[in-house]
Amino acid sequence: MQPQKKPSTRRDFLSTAIAVTSAIAIPRQSNAISPNDKIKLAFIGVGGRGGSNLRTLASTNQVDVAAICDVDSRFLDNASELFPAAAKFRDFRKLYDAVGKDLDGVVVSTAEHTHAYATMPALKLGKHVYCEKPLAYNVAETRKITLAAKEAKVATQMGTQIHAGANYHRVVELIQSGVIGAVSEVHVWVSRAWGLQSEADAKANNDRLFVDRRPNDVMTPPEFLDWDLWLGPAPERPFHEVYFPGPNWYRWWDFGNGTMSDLGSHWNDLPFWALNLDAPRSVEAFGPPAHPEIAPASMSAVYEYGPRGNQPAVQLTWYQGSHKPELWKKGVVPQWGNGVLFVGSKGMLIYDKGKYQLLPEDQFAGFEAPTLRNPPPAGHHQEWLAACRGEGSTGSPFSYAGPLTEANHLGNVAFRVGKKIEWDAKNMQCKNCPEAQPYLERTPRNGWSLD
Repeated sequence: MQPQKKPSTRRDFLSTAIAVTSAIAIPRQSNAISPNDKIKLAFIGVGGRGGSNLRTLASTNQVDVAAICDVDSRFLDNASELFPAAAKFRDFRKLYDAVGKDLDGVVVSTAEHTHAYATMPALKLGKHVYCEKPLAYNVAETRKITLAAKEAKVATQMGTQIHAGANYHRVVELIQSGVIGAVSEVHVWVSRAWGLQSEADAKANNDRLFVDRRPNDVMTPPEFLDWDLWLGPAPERPFHEVYFPGPNWYRWWDFGNGTMSDLGSHWNDLPFWALNLDAPRSVEAFGPPAHPEIAPASMSAVYEYGPRGNQPAVQLTWYQGSHKPELWKKGVVPQWGNGVLFVGSKGMLIYDKGKYQLLPEDQFAGFEAPTLRNPPPAGHHQEWLAACRGEGSTGSPFSYAGPLTEANHLGNVAFRVGKKIEWDAKNMQCKNCPEAQPYLERTPRNGWSLD
């Protein structure tokens, strides 16, 4: 890409500005909560990220913690000490049976493979939902949740907290206002290297553990853990410490989808929003041979998106672990550990969580971005609470987070089948690759259903 050398100014920015997409609209709600009433919430998963969600939402003083649920009695007991009036459950199915109709909303912070199963009952009951990322375990589950949320007409939010960040909003406005011109190329990279790799690489990359096969030995689950409930809809297997605690499970295909579905929910979110992306036309992945059990530590995936309105087709490339863009390797752009690089017809923009830079530097010397026209919300959780009251909309509703999650999953599908897949989003099929179907959906264990 050879960017033009014409200097860019604040006036240029304002004169070429287009309407910037603000928070994604959700359908008008019929169950908005009065501003004078506390929002009665159930928290499914109250350890780790779930504990953080619980503390954050409770600290707003807008929430009544009505019920708590966790398969780990340590987390459940700790949460109960803080909120002794909350009803306690180990099994979220029993929670819904007992108090589901009395709730206003549900916060889901379980392991990835149970997200959809903890979320769907709330949507069927017409309750507002905040669900951690990724929205669901696979493409089929994600599609079902997306459609159920549309029908429920409730306030939904996927837990991509950075979506509410000021720097994030700034970059979206810059891209959508055309400061670097039409964007036809994006590179997204994260340096985390957790997953299948050599023992030496696992140590060098500070992986949580080294494992390259399913263990043959059987371990007794700790007394505080209900292992059968933790497995939920996933295929049954004996307990072992390589699966638990989190995020050990995240590398195992039966429970998660590795770095792609985890960090991809955050980092691919920015170009997805800024460029109004939806379903890719095709996806091709590169890396080591796919393992039947374990997601890779390092890989890359190339997505091809078609034109959208007056925006050109876009090629988005994802890199994780040791994989990096050529522009990064050659030092053409700053070698930040993680980043998103937008390549436009008039220049480039590189982003990291707390910073961004317009490139080439001499071309944009003196450029001053104007005041944000759409200031970010006070916080991702607060935005959802306001939407529960019928005040505005959320930035990552399931209508938006669903297609984002599907796209991330497709990167892993292409990796696992080992070929470029052509995606038919409407019919949810890989047109040229029927062997991909088992990676798009699976039959849950007996006792678990989304229907």
